[in-house]
Amino acid sequence: MKIITINNQSNQPKYKQIVLSVEMAIAEKRLKRDEKLPSVNKVSLEFSISRDTVLLAYDELKKRGIIYAILGKGYYVKSVEFTLEQRIFLLFDELNAFKEDLYNSFMAHVNKNFQIDIFFHHFNLEMFKKLVNESRGNYSKYIIMPSNLEGTTEFIKTLPLNSTYILDQTNEKLSDYPAVYQNFTTDMYDALVFGKDKLDKYEELILIFPGDKEPIGMVAGFENFCRENGCKHKVVATFDNDAIEKGSLFIIPSDRHLVNVIEQSKSQNLKLGVDFGIISYNETSLKKVVENGITTISTDFKVMGKILAEMINTNSKQQLKNSSQLIIRNSI
Repeated sequence: MKIITINNQSNQPKYKQIVLSVEMAIAEKRLKRDEKLPSVNKVSLEFSISRDTVLLAYDELKKRGIIYAILGKGYYVKSVEFTLEQRIFLLFDELNAFKEDLYNSFMAHVNKNFQIDIFFHHFNLEMFKKLVNESRGNYSKYIIMPSNLEGTTEFIKTLPLNSTYILDQTNEKLSDYPAVYQNFTTDMYDALVFGKDKLDKYEELILIFPGDKEPIGMVAGFENFCRENGCKHKVVATFDNDAIEKGSLFIIPSDRHLVNVIEQSKSQNLKLGVDFGIISYNETSLKKVVENGITTISTDFKVMGKILAEMINTNSKQQLKNSSQLIIRNSI
């Protein structure tokens, strides 16, 4: 069982990394009262650092009453009853209305002694790499929203497994990491099954899927439903003033395309929910009132934030799927 980890690429001094490693091991019950810490020589040799660096870290832990020394024998855990001031690195893809709901819910439920630093990678791999590299070793916990960004896994795996949480989207390569996530394949499929009676009046189902931000699982769930139910369907990358055929139902993950479709329908004098239909993705307050109500497929981001906070508060290592639902309104 590894107690101490040191990251040579971190800007945090190595003695502070040792202090934090020991604190985290105690907080996570990997070290118990009166258990022995790795010797000064062992830590020095393992990480190729000076004995003085290790002694500086152990001396700070002694001064804080967390460990004690027995002459000629080594260092031992003295107290497990201390407040660990934890810094949490929170990396989102972007901030929008529903991600703001997630963040606010998380902040409302997470322990108040945590210091939260939030960053955004904006679906840019170089920015993702930079932020992860600069944060490594400086935080006690890491919450990462990798989205569908290719190439993030290798950088996430440079973070400590016991202290890293995956948020919103995960994959098989990250199966060892605790997570609160959506399953976009089953969520899309189950939502369409739930609303099938409403969908039967439409001649063609069209998924507008740009693919730059949207999870690919949406396409799989959509196509699985259409194949199983014999629906005429297609997946298109964009919608820019295209003519809307009567009897079409649009499934629209992007709010920009949602606006485009509604504007185009008005130019054709089409009635939403009668001549054509819309299912949007991700619930917002605005969608309750736009065009007398837009039907949405959505997870509950407030619940997601609360679950994440509870996992952080209790140091839970679960993988939990956040539920999703079809919220039916006049647009279908």
